Amino acid sequence: MYAMIQATPVDNEVVRHESMADTPKQEIKLVYCYAREYKSLRDELEKHLSWLKRRYQLTSWHDREILPGEEWEQAIDTHLNSAHLIFLLISPDFMASDYCYGKEMQRALERHKAGNCRVIPILLRPTYWEDAPFSSLQLLPTEARCITTWPNRDEAFREVVIEISRTIKDLLISLKTKEDWLKEGDNLHALKRYEEALAAYEQAIRLDSNNAYAYINKGIILRNLNRYEEAFDAYEQATYLDPNN
Repeated sequence: MYAMIQATPVDNEVVRHESMADTPKQEIKLVYCYAREYKSLRDELEKHLSWLKRRYQLTSWHDREILPGEEWEQAIDTHLNSAHLIFLLISPDFMASDYCYGKEMQRALERHKAGNCRVIPILLRPTYWEDAPFSSLQLLPTEARCITTWPNRDEAFREVVIEISRTIKDLLISLKTKEDWLKEGDNLHALKRYEEALAAYEQAIRLDSNNAYAYINKGIILRNLNRYEEAFDAYEQATYLDPNN
């Protein structure tokens, strides 16, 4: 009977002492949409993103990486269509560009609306953007204060990167599969990081509410946390889903 199980779900000897929560393996692809007049500001933002690129396996792409002889429009479309994050670097030149505003932005917003990527507008220079198609999205920096108007530009970029970090964490959660969460729960359980393990198993249950394995391990964790009534409910659900075990 499930309630009598005492063993941990994994063998401690084979568990790495570094959980998936500490070393995310999912690559996050970022694409910049910007007017070339603001290449220097894009480069500054890229520098400020260096830690996030290392921490979260964030890779970036922009049009200056198109190779000689490559079909530039096709290259842009390919990267836009595979990006997890798309930054719209808003400036007067961006708003005036038929390609930036008319093609890149429209495609980015289509994918955002379909739930296939996250679009983040970042205000570089003051320009009229109110009522633009992206105006319903949360803009950066906060309070729509353009980066070039800050006395200390590094502070502006720092605020932008802090918010981008929050988005990446949320994005990583949405990209994980049920199997990812179960494995993370097992690893964290073996490390006795019970609260984190519980959160991982609950994420697996959200993705598959009929997974008996997730419920039994949720019950074990809850018992370790002395939350016995909740543990009993989890065991009972596991028994209902898989009465033969």
